[in-house]
Amino acid sequence: MKFEAITIKDIAKALGLSTSTVSRALRDSYEISPETKQKVLLYAKENNYRPNPIALSLKEKRSSSIGVLVCEIANSFFSQAINGIESVAQEKGYNVIIAQSKEDFEKEISSLQYLASRSVDGIIFSVSAETSDFSHVQQLYGRGMNMVSFDRVVDFPDIHKVSVDNYKAAYEATTHFIKNGFSNIACIANAAYLSITKERVEGYTAALRDHNIKLDPNNILYCLHGGLIYEEVAEIMSHAMNSKQKPDAILACSDKITTNVMRYCQQQNIAIPKQLGLVGFSNLDLTDLLAPSLTVVSQPAYEMGRIAAELLIKQIESKRPIKEFEDVVLATELHQRASSEKKKAKL
Repeated sequence: MKFEAITIKDIAKALGLSTSTVSRALRDSYEISPETKQKVLLYAKENNYRPNPIALSLKEKRSSSIGVLVCEIANSFFSQAINGIESVAQEKGYNVIIAQSKEDFEKEISSLQYLASRSVDGIIFSVSAETSDFSHVQQLYGRGMNMVSFDRVVDFPDIHKVSVDNYKAAYEATTHFIKNGFSNIACIANAAYLSITKERVEGYTAALRDHNIKLDPNNILYCLHGGLIYEEVAEIMSHAMNSKQKPDAILACSDKITTNVMRYCQQQNIAIPKQLGLVGFSNLDLTDLLAPSLTVVSQPAYEMGRIAAELLIKQIESKRPIKEFEDVVLATELHQRASSEKKKAKL
C-alpha cells in the first residue's frame, strides 16, 4: 500500500475548518484565535504532519536542502566531513542529500546533475580522482548554483574553498622520516592533477631538498583511483619494492592508499618499520590499535565540513550576490607511532 502523508486538506476536513484557516494556524497567524491554533497544532502533531517540501520550494523558490558530493561515503575522512556538514545543516533547518562519485569522472558529472535536478539550494563537493577538467562545475556554477569546494578543491577563483595545509603536512611527515634515519623515501599519491596531490608532493620534495637528500623521480608514484582499487596500489608497491633502489619508507598520501599499502606489506611479509617505514594520511579511529600502530597525518574533517556548510548557507541566504570568496586552510596533525620508529644503526 502506498504511503500518503497527511495534508492541510486532511486536517481541515477532520476538524471541520477551511484549508486557509488551517494554513494560517500552522503559520501562527494573528488572524486565528489561540484556541483554533492549539486545536490545529495538536492534531498536526498527533498525526505527524510535515509541510510538503516541494510545495514550499515552489512558493519560496527554495528547497531548504543542500547537496553533498564526495568520492566515497565509507571513507573515514569524508564520513567525518559529512557529519560536520549535517551538524550545521540541521541547526539551520536544511536537509542534506548525499551522493558519491566512487572516484569516477562520469559518475561525478551525473551526480552533480542529479543534485541540481533535485532543486537543492547549494552543493558542497570534493572532486573525484579522475577529475582534471572542471568545466562541468563551472557550467553549473555559472547558471547560479551556490557551491563550496572542499578538500580536493577546484582551480578557479570565484568560489569558496575549504582545505588543509597539505604542503606543510607532507613536509612534516617527510622530515619525521628523515629524523628517524630513513633516507630513500617514496611518496605514493593520488592522481597528479589533483590539488591535494600537487601540494603534498611539493611538501615531500621540499623536505628532501632542505635536508640535502637528492630526489629520485622514480620515488614519486601516482594512483589514478586514489587507492580505491587494491590491485592498483599492489602493482605500484610491487614495482617500488622490486626496483634496484627500493625505498626504505613510504609516505602514503590518502586514506585508501595508506590502508592498502599496509595490506600489501602484510601479504608480502614486509616488516613495518624494520624493512619499510610507513606514514599515511588517515582519519581512521583505530590506527593506534593496528600492528604495528600507524603513524598518520590526520585532518580536521569534521571542522572542514562544518565550515563548508556555514559558507554555503551564508551564500544561499545572502540578500546580495557574493563577491568576496574565502579560501580557508586548516592545520593537520602528525601522530607519531610505531610504523615510523627510528631505524636502528647497523652494527
